[in-house]
Amino acid sequence: MNRSELIEQLALQKEISNKRAEEIVSVIFNSMTEAMINGDRIEIRGLGSFVTKNYESYTGRNPKTGQSITVRPKKLPFFKVGKELKELVDK
Repeated sequence: MNRSELIEQLALQKEISNKRAEEIVSVIFNSMTEAMINGDRIEIRGLGSFVTKNYESYTGRNPKTGQSITVRPKKLPFFKVGKELKELVDK
C-alpha cells in the first residue's frame, strides 16, 4: 500500500473527502517526521516503533574501484515491528 492508497482507504472507511483524508495523512506523517528529526521515539501499539540510530564514522570501500573511503557519521531511521503485527503476518 502506498500513500495514495492509504488516503483512498481512509476516505472510504470514514466517509470523508479525499482532500480531507490527504490532510489527515499529511499531518500524521509530518508529525512523525518531526519527531524523528528531534530524536524522539515513536511507538504505535500493535504496529511497531520507529527510532533513530546513530552510526559512527567508518572506513568503507568503493565497490567499483576498490578504493578505501571514509564514511561520515550518520543518523538513520529504524523500524522495529511489534509483536502483534509479527504474529498476524506469520499466520
